[in-house]
Amino acid sequence: MEIRRVIIGHDKDGKAMVEQDGLMTNVKVMPSGHSGCVMWATEGTPADPNVAADPAAKDRDLPPPKNGTVLRILELVPHKPAFMHRTDSVDYCIVLQGECVMKMDDDKEVTLRQGDILIQKGTWHGWENRSGNTCRLAFVLIDGKAPTKTLHPTLGH
Repeated sequence: MEIRRVIIGHDKDGKAMVEQDGLMTNVKVMPSGHSGCVMWATEGTPADPNVAADPAAKDRDLPPPKNGTVLRILELVPHKPAFMHRTDSVDYCIVLQGECVMKMDDDKEVTLRQGDILIQKGTWHGWENRSGNTCRLAFVLIDGKAPTKTLHPTLGH
């Protein structure tokens, strides 16, 4: 997976400037063959625009930091089973390329195609690519509270 990231910050006079421009080097290939990359993260809200260290260089768990966010890119290879999971977050998912299926409880699912946007609110879910082409997704995960609705009956979370 090759993905370019451009970071804009301030020069010594407070004017906008390009701080970084290049391909991401923190791409991880998972045992499933899917690839993932953290593009940016914030450690709290309101976000601090003055961070000096690159927050994408830090190894991160799936959920965002407490009161923080994570911007992650995921490439789904075709024909791999969904990794079912849940995080206490609100996730914005944007389909950048291809199509995939979001699987949910009780074998429910929704098909997403390039340009579609899905808002995921702390539900049990997994992503599956049934097409013959790679599917690229962008996720913004925002730390949240545990859902108050009935939780997954088997897992209890």
